[in-house]
Order: sequence, then structure tokens, then C-alpha cells
Amino acid sequence: MRVAFVSLYTDQRRSDGATQRLRRVAEGLAARGHDVFCCCAKWWEGPIDAFEHNGVEYVAVTDSPAVRSFTSKLPFALRRVSPDVIHCANSPPSQVVAAKTAARFLRVPVVVDWWAEREGDTDRMARKAASGADRVIAPSRLVKTEARERGAAAESVTLVPESIDFDLVREADVDNRADLVYARRLDEHANAETFLLALAELRDREWRAVVVGDGPERDSIERTAADLRIDDRVSFLGDLAPEEFVPILKGAHVFAQTATVEPFARELLWALACGCVGIVEYQARSSAHELVESFDRGALVTSPQELADEVAAAAAHDTASVNEAFVGYDHGEILDSYRRLYESAIEEYGFF
Repeated sequence: MRVAFVSLYTDQRRSDGATQRLRRVAEGLAARGHDVFCCCAKWWEGPIDAFEHNGVEYVAVTDSPAVRSFTSKLPFALRRVSPDVIHCANSPPSQVVAAKTAARFLRVPVVVDWWAEREGDTDRMARKAASGADRVIAPSRLVKTEARERGAAAESVTLVPESIDFDLVREADVDNRADLVYARRLDEHANAETFLLALAELRDREWRAVVVGDGPERDSIERTAADLRIDDRVSFLGDLAPEEFVPILKGAHVFAQTATVEPFARELLWALACGCVGIVEYQARSSAHELVESFDRGALVTSPQELADEVAAAAAHDTASVNEAFVGYDHGEILDSYRRLYESAIEEYGFF
């Protein structure tokens, strides 16, 4: 199958949840032998207009991430690639509209992976992107609702969650340095202060905690730990590769999820697969609660005090380092979901 991904920004140029997801899926499909292209703004050095990396052929539509220029040139790039299916990131939405223009001539479907809208995305274009897609993929029920509110037909939206390497979960060693873990990019939505306030409520108990991740709010969050006088028991580890992160999760007992914005809480998914008790602070713009609803090793809270109470209550749960209930989120299983969705969309055009 020839799959053309469309994203003005790639993970190499602007790393966020949407670009990381696109790169993970593209490289996974390429590893399975599919012909995978990514039409994007150029992110590599040198005069060449196409560059292969990890099995994906990146095609430079423009030299810089200029939205108007990118969308005007995208149909021509897609015609050169001649894909069986076009897979678009939802933002900027004008790239979806431009891809749909090319798709009409190529007679192929457009699948939009809806994640989040970025600054500068207009309501009008977002609605055109959602309603014009042949299929829409959403990582969570929260995002599915957002896509439908933008005009995506209910029957066209399919849930395809994020994925993890379950073999790594099974095979990794156990690192017992922490009892409690918080992990996420430390930006304005991190809300790690709730986690730290809960720990302060438990300062008379024995515990060790780590914060995994980096970002513009890290210094502020570290100052909060110092102000609460718990900085001697909280280690800030920065960004960690999965090979470093998973052993810590396997040795921990509780993972706290408090972020205010989260299309899909992938760090929480890793933690639950590693046997952690997941405690989620409910947030209107976060889908994290979806992973722990009706899960006996999870809890929902609405305040730092409730979080502290649930941390204390988590002692009643047995320790675990692997939870096979989450094997369905393995990279291979989720890639199969994408493949089936592509094939179904292509069949509607009668060319598969």
C-alpha cells in the first residue's frame, strides 16, 4: 500500500503529541513494508527535495512552514507521490482541504487524524476539514466529540488510541528508585503543582517521587517543590527514552495524572501497562479519565486532598510490574487498526 502522510510540521521540526503520533505510525507502516511518504515543510539540510529517514520518504512541499504556500503546492506533490490513501494531520486544517482537492483527481480517500487544534486554526477551516474528510481518526472519546462538533459525521469517526511497546513492558528490568511518578511535558498545561501539593499532604509518610519530563515550566515546578519543602524527596529526571522510563514505572506503585489538556494520556497508558495504580485528576479538556474508568487499579479525583487520599489508599493494591489487560495497545495492534481503516476507506473507492 502507498500511504501519503500530510503534515506541514513534522516531529523533527516541531515535536508535540500530533507529530509524534504521525511519525510513530508512518515509521511503523514503513517497517511492515508499505511505501510511506510524508509531504511536509523541509526540515533537513541540503538541496535535495526528498529525504528518506527510518523507511519514510519525506517530500519537501515547501522550504519553510508557510501555510499558504504549503497548501497551494500540496496537490502537486500528492499527484507525484500517487498514493492509495492520504493521511492528514488535522492542523493546520487548510492542508486537509488542499489534500481533498488532490484526492478528487487521484480518486483516493482522505483520512484525517484529529488530535488538537493549534493557534491560528480558524473555525471555518476546521469545519471544512472535519466535514470534508472521508474518515476521521480520534485517539479518545474526548477528541471524537470535538471532531463531531466541528462537523465530522458520527459514522466517519473511528477511535484509534495511542500505542506502546508491550514487549518492552514485559522485558524491561525493574528500577525501584520511586514509589510515585508524574510524567509529561512540563508546559502550561502540566499542572504538576497538584501532584506536589498532594505529596506535601503526605509528608509524614515514607515515599519517594520522580517527575519525568522537561519544558518551559520546569523551573517553576521545581521551585514549588522547594517551597513545599519536599524537594529532597522529589527527583526531576528530565526527558527519558522509553527504555529508561519503563523500568521506573515497573518499580513504582502509583502514577498521578493531573494535566489540564490531554488528547490522549500516553504516559498514563505506559504506567498502567507497567502495573501502576493510576490516579487521575478529572479535567474537562483531558481524556485521561477514559483510561481508568471501570478499572480496579485506577481512581478519579478532583483536588490535591483527594489525590493524597487516593495515594494513601493505593497501598491496599498489590504491587505489580506488568498488566496484560493493556496488551491491546501494543504498537502492532494499533498499526493493524490503521491498516484496516485504510483498506476499508480504499474499498469504498473500488481500487483496493
